[in-house]
Amino acid sequence: MSLPPVEPLVRLPPGPVDLSSIQTDATPGFEGDKEAGEAELAAIGPELAGVQERLFAERTTGSPRSLLLVLQGMDTSGKGGVLRYTVGLVDPQGVQIKAFKAPTKTELSRDFLWRIKRALPEPGHIGVFDRSHYEDVLIARVHQLASAAEIERRYGAINDFEAELVASGTVVLKCMLHISAVEQKERLLSRLDDPAKHWKFNPGDVDERAHWAAYQDAYEIALERTNTEVAPWHVVPSDRKWSRNLTIARLLNERLKAMAPVWPVADFDVEEQRARLLNEVLQT
Repeated sequence: MSLPPVEPLVRLPPGPVDLSSIQTDATPGFEGDKEAGEAELAAIGPELAGVQERLFAERTTGSPRSLLLVLQGMDTSGKGGVLRYTVGLVDPQGVQIKAFKAPTKTELSRDFLWRIKRALPEPGHIGVFDRSHYEDVLIARVHQLASAAEIERRYGAINDFEAELVASGTVVLKCMLHISAVEQKERLLSRLDDPAKHWKFNPGDVDERAHWAAYQDAYEIALERTNTEVAPWHVVPSDRKWSRNLTIARLLNERLKAMAPVWPVADFDVEEQRARLLNEVLQT
């Protein structure tokens, strides 16, 4: 089916952010059910893979361009699902995924952006951050892991960093996976109900739920302070997993198509090489 652009439907407008006013179970720009949504995701796959392949090929011409997909969200919001069902639609050789965990001693001894800069996508690639530099103004704010002055500095440092990244040829696509506290509870319970998912359960996730309101406040501040023209935020309703995956696939496809990568022009005589192959004589 022909769908309207989804980017305007989920892009945050400038100004104060109120996450409570944004539905977590919406299906932006799509009126079908789960079955239709999954079919639409599959239908997007070939086009998404095709434009990604052109971007990957473009790097052979010396193009510095790449795309960075930043995935942020509360625990169980579906970052792994996006990687599997959406990013998984493209050729993995053109994708670089980095899951940021708690910083090491070495990383803590450096500026918070040091480890981020070391994980940026190479030219021609789609880079995906499963969590990101935003942890340093989210969890750090909620648990007071840095001073108020330092966190304030980080908002500006993030904006400067992302502006430089865009200027160097990297498109930055930032997505906040927006789920409700009720949905998170259901997903955590489902992990406990299934022995095959026990490995995914972290008792600390239950502890973090006690800070739900503080996290929502931290997200609202971070989204407002870093929602820039060159690297805007997109709030993706994520209570419905299939809709979340479809929305990000559409966003990714729209951004890649806007980049308009092209196939590199051959730097050799095509007809000459064709003739060589047609007229070759192999030794036996």
